[in-house]
Amino acid sequence: MKHFILATAGHVDHGKSALVKALTGVDPDRLPEEKARGITIELGFSHLLLPSTINHQPSTLSIGIVDVPGHEDFVKNMVAGVGSIDLALLVVAADDGWMPQTEEHLQILTYLGVRRAVVALTKIDLAKSEDAAESEVRAKLAGTAFHDAPIVRTSVPTGRGIEELKAQLAREFGSMAPQADIGKSRLAVDRAFTLRGIGTVVTGTLTGGTFRRGDAVVIQPTNIPARIRAIQSHNHELEEIGPGVRTALNLADVAIARDKGQRGVWRGDVITLADFGNASDVIDVALTRSSRLPITTRALKHGSAVRVHHGSRNSLARIFFQSGEDLRARETGIVQLRFDSPVFMFAGDQFVVRDVSGQSTLAGGVVLDPDASVKNFRSGAQREFLDQRMGSSENVSVFVRTQLARGHATRRPALLVKSRFSRAEISAAISELSKSGIAVELGDLIFDAKWWADFRENAISKIEDEHRTHPNRIGLELARLRSAVGGEMPLPEVFDALISELCKNGFVRAGETIQRAKHQPTLPSSLQAVCTRIRAALAAKPFDPPSRKEFAPDATSEQALRFLCDTGEVIKTTDDVFLGSKEFAKMRDEVVKFIRAKGYASVSDLRQALGSSRRVIVPFLERLDHDGVTRRVGDKRTLAH
Repeated sequence: MKHFILATAGHVDHGKSALVKALTGVDPDRLPEEKARGITIELGFSHLLLPSTINHQPSTLSIGIVDVPGHEDFVKNMVAGVGSIDLALLVVAADDGWMPQTEEHLQILTYLGVRRAVVALTKIDLAKSEDAAESEVRAKLAGTAFHDAPIVRTSVPTGRGIEELKAQLAREFGSMAPQADIGKSRLAVDRAFTLRGIGTVVTGTLTGGTFRRGDAVVIQPTNIPARIRAIQSHNHELEEIGPGVRTALNLADVAIARDKGQRGVWRGDVITLADFGNASDVIDVALTRSSRLPITTRALKHGSAVRVHHGSRNSLARIFFQSGEDLRARETGIVQLRFDSPVFMFAGDQFVVRDVSGQSTLAGGVVLDPDASVKNFRSGAQREFLDQRMGSSENVSVFVRTQLARGHATRRPALLVKSRFSRAEISAAISELSKSGIAVELGDLIFDAKWWADFRENAISKIEDEHRTHPNRIGLELARLRSAVGGEMPLPEVFDALISELCKNGFVRAGETIQRAKHQPTLPSSLQAVCTRIRAALAAKPFDPPSRKEFAPDATSEQALRFLCDTGEVIKTTDDVFLGSKEFAKMRDEVVKFIRAKGYASVSDLRQALGSSRRVIVPFLERLDHDGVTRRVGDKRTLAH
């Protein structure tokens, strides 16, 4: 079975609901007010099963139908119903012909990226000329994505064309691939209500992924946690459900939000998983005004208040241009939408812009940056980022490349998580960019190759500067290197990746320093005599050396002492106690020998046995404890092994 979504579109009183009833046997108008007024006000839903053949095997097409209102007062409800559809059923009455809402609905479908439609020419029995009616519709479709859409002549009262329409729908859907599961489940809520004994129920069209009974979900944009208690589709209980299906979810742990500001779920919310980030109130988009608008149509002004229709939600926002220009009919431009409250949108999502009063459809757009910033909107980096993405909303490689170029580095799991691209598509794009030298992969970190090369060369120059200016030192302290390059790092873990990469390519880490592998510390002639004096001072009393201020009283002595420590000739146990490395080893051996003979020893025992002082022996033993040579038990020491 293949699952699809079909939505009606067209002017009021052109017979959309009657046609759905003729196709399915179910009247989609369910409200008493709809029955009384004879027009569709709210979204209606029905289900159609059609036989098909897939790979020469008999199959079934399961088609969820969304019937939308055609009246100009309810266009906001119409937009909420056509956001996630596979095919539009554009209904035009043969006696009335092409009408204002026919045109507006066509533009809305185009803005939302719908590319396939079947036209039902209804009330054909009332047409003065059937051929003329069809020719008018064909002329109106010219230059649109639906220019070659099949047109089926129908009459509900006589039953004419209904079976032909079913056959045409079967042919259209039979040639389509069902909506892909990209691992990013989203359900835009178009109804939310409470059932006695069941609790909170929401309905919508599931896109992007799969929900399973028991899944933990979140309600966006309010980020409220909930759990799926049960799943239904077309009155059938299910354990799991995939994309492209009308879905009802029974949610635990969440109430209906009947008033603005009340915590809960309501129409316009999105049911999704917690993995995809949070809502944002600033989004950068490419906005397009239809080529079918008269050239004299009033321009969209910088700072204009508008309503943005996305999924089943409509939200107040203001539009801002990068250079303050306006957007006229038949133009496309980059715009920042600043919303009154957060919205949950993905990069690549399409939406419709209408005026605040809800009287006119003004434009349509696609999301380029779902987590934008007012501060950076006019920066050169963001301009380039948005310019490259505009017109490439379905090109995953462009989105990955621009994300890396702007952000320099990202964690693989976080890359384009709020986008319409699957993890597999993103990984393939990363591999492609890596092969072409545009990206660099280091574990879970992905870098812009040019930035990474510059960053790495900068770090190398810092290390080489240290070798050149202080040849007596073993290398550059990692803390100093981090401080020197830290301002450039987009993520904290970039530094560890840098050190790891350098150590694979000619550098060595020694404790808390890093150096060129070929670097050998050299002692300046001016320090040679000082080093000789320090060696003599430490060797004179090997187990009870003098304090630091006695053998290194000045800056020159400190420089020499650091050299001896860096090269391992002298070992530091505290800021005041230093031992020659040979003396340290001998002292350690004596301690081990003494404890092995006695079984244990106190500080006093070892101090007397070695002829040392408490100032020296206490930190020395603590060092042996740390090194795993001895182990302290109460006030005694035993051997660790």
